[in-house]
Amino acid sequence: MALPFRKRILLVLIALGAVPTAVLIVGWAMSVRRINPVVSTEATMADLGSSGRALLSSIDTASLTEPAQRALTAHTERLNTALSQARQASTYSRYYSAGLALALLSLGALLVYASIRVAGHLSRQLSRPIDELIGWTERIRRREALPEGPPPRGAPEFIALRAALREMAAGLETGRTKELEAARLRAFQEVARRVAHEMKNPLTPIRLAVSQLRAGSGMQQGEALEIVEAESARLEEMAREFSEFGRLPEGPRAEVDIVELLGELARTTLPPSMSHTIEAQAELPVIQGQYDPLRRAFSNLMRNASEAMDGVGTVALRVTRTTRDELEVEIRDHGPGIPPEDRTRVFEPYFTRKPRGTGLGLALVRQTIEHHH
Repeated sequence: MALPFRKRILLVLIALGAVPTAVLIVGWAMSVRRINPVVSTEATMADLGSSGRALLSSIDTASLTEPAQRALTAHTERLNTALSQARQASTYSRYYSAGLALALLSLGALLVYASIRVAGHLSRQLSRPIDELIGWTERIRRREALPEGPPPRGAPEFIALRAALREMAAGLETGRTKELEAARLRAFQEVARRVAHEMKNPLTPIRLAVSQLRAGSGMQQGEALEIVEAESARLEEMAREFSEFGRLPEGPRAEVDIVELLGELARTTLPPSMSHTIEAQAELPVIQGQYDPLRRAFSNLMRNASEAMDGVGTVALRVTRTTRDELEVEIRDHGPGIPPEDRTRVFEPYFTRKPRGTGLGLALVRQTIEHHH
């Protein structure tokens, strides 16, 4: 069974730190032992003393002259003193060697302990962030949220890696969300195309039949035919919206003056009881796009604003440049606003709070705006 990552790092660091330290201490101790000047000093001086005493006992001191006796006595005293000093030096040397060896062993043990502690600290500093980041990758794979809060202390490289993983997770989640939305949109568009096709087929004969019946109808029949005609017109409008939603804006692109388009739509779309204001930055870029889809999108927003204000008040239009080639168009009304629980769904196809709405108006707006980037 393989060792955990942290233990492997710990063993490697101990091998790199403690083993060389131990080898160095052992080599140092052996070197000190070899260069120690104490080499059987006591045994040598003992042999010297024995031979000196044997020499003295073999000399007939009575036959020596007085100067010779004095010289022999002085030599005997110096020999005894030298022997005494040699014994003291030998004793000191043994204690010194033992103390030095103990000091070296203590220093070696301290260095090995310190290297193990440092290795443990470094292994934790390396393994904990790596284990944490491995856990983050598992969270990203399971599409779980990453831990919040400030990152734990660590090397700047791990901090940068955490930030990069957060950005990657956010990007992946955004990509997944967009892909899901695109898949749903494709499904809605396919349904819309089929519904529009099925609705258009009977509408034309219905309108013709209503025209024929109106020619010879009485008053009561006329009222009924007006209802049929109005409802068929509504169905035709719904079929048109379904058809437009079922396909992307088509046709060649041309230059579109957004400010001019908004001004013309405000004059023709808003009822006479309403007014409008336009605020635009100077030298705005001209948009390259499809005029009719853009016109329908902004017209839809202005109708929504008019309905939200019950046809009374002022609609404020504002056009600003966000980047070199991008514009932001703001259409502001003074109606009650969108309920908070509906704000995340207003652009979904078929979602509407209007009794006779299709739920495709804002979906078409979003489709057109995203198509024009």
